[in-house]
Amino acid sequence: MKYLILIALGGAGGAVSRHLLGSWAHDLWDTRFPIGTLLVNVIGSFAIGVLFVVIMERAWLHPDWRGVLMVGFLGAFTTFSTFSLDTIQMIESGAYWHAAGYIVASFLTCVLAAGLAIYLARALLL
Repeated sequence: MKYLILIALGGAGGAVSRHLLGSWAHDLWDTRFPIGTLLVNVIGSFAIGVLFVVIMERAWLHPDWRGVLMVGFLGAFTTFSTFSLDTIQMIESGAYWHAAGYIVASFLTCVLAAGLAIYLARALLL
């Protein structure tokens, strides 16, 4: 039960962080393009790459931190469901090129961010 509470607390922190970062990005770049969602997903993808190395490969943190940080915090922080809704809304509003660009940018940058994070964490965290 304690482990589930820790995951829930991580999730609450991730959800609040997602909201704050997304709102900040939207206020900074007032655009039809969902930059806040993209930014959150890229940062989350990078973070999960680092945490994978630190927790799973190097065991520098207790395995329970996987649940708190990777499942809880990053599970609530990253926003694939919001990405999907943003994409559908762009398509329905006729912004087909924005939708296509967003899909490509999201997949490429998030996968690259996770891969780069794993590479850097392995190289820098001897």
